[in-house]
Amino acid sequence: MKAQTINKWFHIHKWTSLICTLFLLMLCITGLPLVFYEEIDHFLHDEIEATPPTEGAPRLSADAILGAAREELPGKVAKYAFWDEDHHPGQLFLTLADSAEAPIEADHYLTMNAYTAGVLEASPNEMDFMLVMYYLHVEMLAGIPGKLFLGFMGVLFMLSMISGVVLYGPIMKRFNFGMIRTEKSRRLRWLDLHNLLGIVTLAWASVVGISGVINTLADPALDAWRDGQLAEMVASYADQPKVGGEFASLQAALDTARAAAPGMEVSFVAFPGTLYSSNHHYAVYMIGNTPLTSRIIKPALIDAKTGQLTDMRDMPWYLKAIFISQPFHFGDYGGIPMKILWVVLDLFTIIVLISGLYLWFARRKARAAQLKRVIRQAESESLTLSSLQEDAS
Repeated sequence: MKAQTINKWFHIHKWTSLICTLFLLMLCITGLPLVFYEEIDHFLHDEIEATPPTEGAPRLSADAILGAAREELPGKVAKYAFWDEDHHPGQLFLTLADSAEAPIEADHYLTMNAYTAGVLEASPNEMDFMLVMYYLHVEMLAGIPGKLFLGFMGVLFMLSMISGVVLYGPIMKRFNFGMIRTEKSRRLRWLDLHNLLGIVTLAWASVVGISGVINTLADPALDAWRDGQLAEMVASYADQPKVGGEFASLQAALDTARAAAPGMEVSFVAFPGTLYSSNHHYAVYMIGNTPLTSRIIKPALIDAKTGQLTDMRDMPWYLKAIFISQPFHFGDYGGIPMKILWVVLDLFTIIVLISGLYLWFARRKARAAQLKRVIRQAESESLTLSSLQEDAS
């Protein structure tokens, strides 16, 4: 490349990196505990098990468990029901509030025993350490604007990596791969380490960066789905009043959804009137039973009065892309070895970011020192010239 072209790429790399570095450091630091979210959460809280009263005892119906939850919290209505058989077998997680439209701050959380309908835990609605780390990581505790801002930082991060690779090529034509010039100045040693770790973590950083940018678009994508596909699925109910009174059997709705989607299991249910349903339906969200299909959600709408299936569709491609990208971002699809690898690469990236800041400050310091030398030399030459002129006169 010509010197002018290299200079342009250098400025792209410098300014994209400088703008996003502090935010990326925050993301890398908060991301470290999130890689082991489940393990840390289990360590911080007592492990809860749902044991059957007798060996081989059948599970109770979802209606019986829901009824017990309502007795525990009189006057509350159910908003969501969750299952996680891989990590919490025999447990049903319920979210209840004063109304289906109540804000998340007013929600109450119950963990129910699916065998006895007993309350295993009534979690407080508060931010613990892991939730603070999570919301800092995904939105900087600033909601959707925070998510979109971090998405823009992710785009700058990708540009900094591309420009770094473009600059790395000409450099490595003159040196061996992985060289660290230990005999040179400290700044050159850090530059070599910065370049080496940057190229080593390139593939991982690209995967995490791209998946992170995609994840920041989750809320706008869900809004588009609700306004588009979900609105089409419930269009025939547009002129009907909001469903009230007693709903149809929740267990029957689950059975209907399972029958309509063989080979899939229920992930969660959104009750009528909530954000992820309509005013007239149970929205039963199904997932597959493989590592890939377990990340792809398929909603089945069950009429909350009649219990009949009214519609069931695959979600749009853009939501599937978001669902699939999430495990790649946190490395939670390959067990503990994959999580350890994610942490190591995360630490390498932190070194890359810190070394990049150091190189920028060191370069500015070197330039300032050089400028001072030039000024002193000019002043010295000026004094010498004045002295000569005085002698000549």
